[in-house]
Amino acid sequence: MSYVEANLMPDEHIIHAAKVHWCVFIPGALFLLIWLMQVAAVGVRDNPTIYFFLYLAGYFLVRAQLIRMTTELAVTSKRVVAKFGLIRRQSIELNLSKVESFQVEQGILGRMLGYGTIAVNGTGGMRTPIKKIDQPFEFRRYAVAAVDAAQPINAPNSKAA
Repeated sequence: MSYVEANLMPDEHIIHAAKVHWCVFIPGALFLLIWLMQVAAVGVRDNPTIYFFLYLAGYFLVRAQLIRMTTELAVTSKRVVAKFGLIRRQSIELNLSKVESFQVEQGILGRMLGYGTIAVNGTGGMRTPIKKIDQPFEFRRYAVAAVDAAQPINAPNSKAA
């Protein structure tokens, strides 16, 4: 069970969940490719650098998998929830009524591969950036729709304050 599912309030349901994009594996894959090229060119003997590249590849691949497994971002019917980390956990929960805006940042590679950074801006100046999220504009679309649905509808006979 995910963090978001385990912490749902009564009458709350998940509208949309986002995940970390596969691009977090690129550094580890590049080091693995360098390692393979070293092994093919020189062989295992007489080349102490191959162990260094193998170590780096393993480190970055395990790190990427942990990031992907332990990062959650979801819009529920009442909140925007983000959770990061395994041992040192950080969670951010922002009621939909306290959300001011969503900002999406995408570079050229992010546009080509479909990932970006989402920043959730809350009242009081709270800004929460979440990096390398898969399909960030789709998440923003669902989040904005949820915020609009959570806004109270003014009665026709009420006066603006």
